[in-house]
Amino acid sequence: MIATEHSDLSKLCVHTITTKPWNIEEAARNFSGAGVKGITVWRDALEGKDIRKTGQMLRDHGLSVVSLCRGGFFPHRDQIKRTDAIADNKKAIEEAWQLGTTMLVLVCGADPSQPLEESRKQIRDGIAAILPEAEAAGVKLTIEPLHPMYADTRSAINTLAQANDMAEALDSPWVGIAVDVYHLWWDPHLEQEIKRCGTNGNLSAFHICDWKSPTTDLLLDRGLMGEGCIPVRKIRSWVENAGFNGFNEVEIFSNAYWREEQSGFLKKIIHAYQNHS
Repeated sequence: MIATEHSDLSKLCVHTITTKPWNIEEAARNFSGAGVKGITVWRDALEGKDIRKTGQMLRDHGLSVVSLCRGGFFPHRDQIKRTDAIADNKKAIEEAWQLGTTMLVLVCGADPSQPLEESRKQIRDGIAAILPEAEAAGVKLTIEPLHPMYADTRSAINTLAQANDMAEALDSPWVGIAVDVYHLWWDPHLEQEIKRCGTNGNLSAFHICDWKSPTTDLLLDRGLMGEGCIPVRKIRSWVENAGFNGFNEVEIFSNAYWREEQSGFLKKIIHAYQNHS
């Protein structure tokens, strides 16, 4: 068991990708032993697993299965690839249902060979196409806007305003939005768009980490809360003032931290969570 110095960990969730070197059984055992109460599962962690049994194993460790990551990647110039993306998203919805979670996070995708406006239309159409499956499974499709540096291939949804516009256009209780501080901290309209998101009942998830300065890699050098320039605590207050009372999900992609001994890294996560978020 990993000792912690303590404060309230009841809303702390850690993504399996954050402690990537651990398999899902190791993550469950160690998260639970450290007092973490939630886990978000990345699909790669389920490869070769009995998904239903894996979900039960997580719950047996006292963990809430907050969400499954990730669906999305709808846009393609090629119609066959768009069709394949729809099929994969339907599969992800089924995996989320088998796992026993009610949320699928969408990294929406983009195709650099076409205008962003076309990619956004394909995202909207793609989500609409899978909504019947999501509703039947009781799984909320949660749009995660990504930082503009990822607008080429990872997501054409780059601001919370764009995510709000799309969720409102789709107008379904099975569509939500994930606010990730790494992607949105820079936005001068963030507070008002978080309020809008909460007012419309679309605020479904809150992801935390930090932006290191200088950063050595725009994808794989995220920091622990308190290591960088993101006002995590302030943004958390905006999210909570907007009515969100769910988990605070630590999502860190870091080559440096993945090289560390993961039990020690988990202690650092908990310390950073208690002191900087």
